[in-house]
Amino acid sequence: MPYWYYDKKDLQNTPSFRDGIPNETENRYRKEGARFIIDTGSKMDLGYNTVATGVVYFHRFYMFQSFRTFPRYITACCCLFLAGKVEETPKKCKDIIKVAKSLLTEEKFSSFGEDPKEEVMTLERILLQTIKFDLQVEHPYGYLLKYAKCLKGDKAKLPKMVQMAWTFVNDSLCTTLCLQWEPEVIAVALLFLAGKLSKFEVADWNGRSAKHSAWWDMFVEDITMELLEDICHQVLDLYSPQTQPSGSDSPPVASSTKLPKNDKLSVTPPTSASPVIVPPKPAVTPLKNGADMKPELAKMDMRFTYPGYPGLPGYQAVYTAPPPALPAHPPPPLVYAEPPPAPPGARFPPVNVPPPNFFPPLGKRPPPPRAPLPPRPYYPPP
Repeated sequence: MPYWYYDKKDLQNTPSFRDGIPNETENRYRKEGARFIIDTGSKMDLGYNTVATGVVYFHRFYMFQSFRTFPRYITACCCLFLAGKVEETPKKCKDIIKVAKSLLTEEKFSSFGEDPKEEVMTLERILLQTIKFDLQVEHPYGYLLKYAKCLKGDKAKLPKMVQMAWTFVNDSLCTTLCLQWEPEVIAVALLFLAGKLSKFEVADWNGRSAKHSAWWDMFVEDITMELLEDICHQVLDLYSPQTQPSGSDSPPVASSTKLPKNDKLSVTPPTSASPVIVPPKPAVTPLKNGADMKPELAKMDMRFTYPGYPGLPGYQAVYTAPPPALPAHPPPPLVYAEPPPAPPGARFPPVNVPPPNFFPPLGKRPPPPRAPLPPRPYYPPP
């Protein structure tokens, strides 16, 4: 199977970069495509696993293809369509396109062409070949819950810390972390970040031994503090206001340098955006996780959503960046020239074969011969 993890220098030398798109613009395209998949999946009530799988397909696809060749919104619909089938939550292609049309402006939706369904179905074959038919994707969600069950500390702060870490995992889909590190490493780093921001102190953890200097050493070895801080900073950069790079292929998202309010993500998610903190059956490990700690965690909706916050203006999806310029199409019509005549003395001389169902005109055909009919006997009436 292919190895899907890259160094940062490889992430800066992508097909889009070689096609003339700056790295800052490509990162914005990736972020917009991931948010578009999240919004579409949320509107269609798809689970977080399906949405996350679609986003991972999206990031992997553009490690081999260029944004200039494949518009990001068509690719996003195709990734979500394929992820629904892989995660056994299938949605019809026409329904995904209908939701996409409601989220995009007419100018952005025009990149889908005259037959959007055919565009998505055709791109699906290209997507499968690009990702090498490697459809099974692991996500940090399961590891996050399993690791949290092993931590001991303030039971009142533990649910808030897990909710915050879950939201960080959701938001990390807008970055390229899924192309840099395994889901176990991402789960450890974002749980570490959530613990720092929620002021949750890890007093002890289940299965602690003398060789473990930190709680994450029990799950993933050789994780340095520099690595954890690098992952945390990549996620925290999503929440900082960023300016639009000049000379990009798309117009600025907003006239000011600050992002709109609906683009600023909250550290603590709303209740509807948080999962049910009930870990699934963990994988076989040498430790019995959660043996001494059974925190009562509030049940919350599992759906992968970012609803509007009370007191703020209504949420309105804004996708103002047009897709990259596509190659000139439609292609010129194919012209088939007449084959050259066979050279004299060829082995196989040309054969003049009439087309199928060819019959000469009726006027030139002689009537078929008919034998004379025998005389009919005459029977007089009685």
